Amino acid sequence: MLLSIDWTRFLVGEEDWEFLAEISLRTIIMYFIILLGLRLLGKRGVKQLSVFELVVIISLGSAAGDPMFYKEIGLMVPIVIFAIIVAAYRLTTYLMAKSKKFDDLVEGTCTYLIKQGEFSTEDFSKEGLAYDEFFSELRQQSISHLGQVEAAILETSGNLSVYYYPDKEVKYGLPILPDLFDNCIKEIVLPGKYACAYCGNIQQLQPALQYQCKKCGHEQWVKAINTLRIK
Repeated sequence: MLLSIDWTRFLVGEEDWEFLAEISLRTIIMYFIILLGLRLLGKRGVKQLSVFELVVIISLGSAAGDPMFYKEIGLMVPIVIFAIIVAAYRLTTYLMAKSKKFDDLVEGTCTYLIKQGEFSTEDFSKEGLAYDEFFSELRQQSISHLGQVEAAILETSGNLSVYYYPDKEVKYGLPILPDLFDNCIKEIVLPGKYACAYCGNIQQLQPALQYQCKKCGHEQWVKAINTLRIK
């Protein structure tokens, strides 16, 4: 026996078919209001999505959503909300341009993750980044070890800026290729240059059961390499 299905209720819900036409019109209107709102935010707000811009975009999306679906909400409500959000955004960016402290409070500050071929461990730990995630970012820029990197800066937008050593200045560094980095050891069997697996500090080590890193105190080591970056 076939189930009796109310297809109108199944497809439209409690509303009638005419409401679909109203939803279509509301959605088109809100679409152009969103475009106008983003245009008023300016190029900076559209190009970059820092935490501040993300809050603005989410607010615009939330204000636009309800009027599309709920007929009891008039279109003047999101228009007023949009006007307030855009005005607040403009005021905030103005204050950020006038005050460095206010800018740092809203946007945050950039963070050095690597300095002179070694991890800036205090700053790195504050960002809550996993090594695998960070190494993946570096490998995508043809970096095979930290000795190729003079500085790596995490920008307030979340982008990573990397400054390289010239080829003639590349030094020994911690390998970030998976097959090399995964070969961490405690016991040093062969003499040579080794990189601390935690901070990237380079030390000349002789055979011994274990060594503590002079910079961070950790005891895991990886054989350091000084290959040039493939460009």
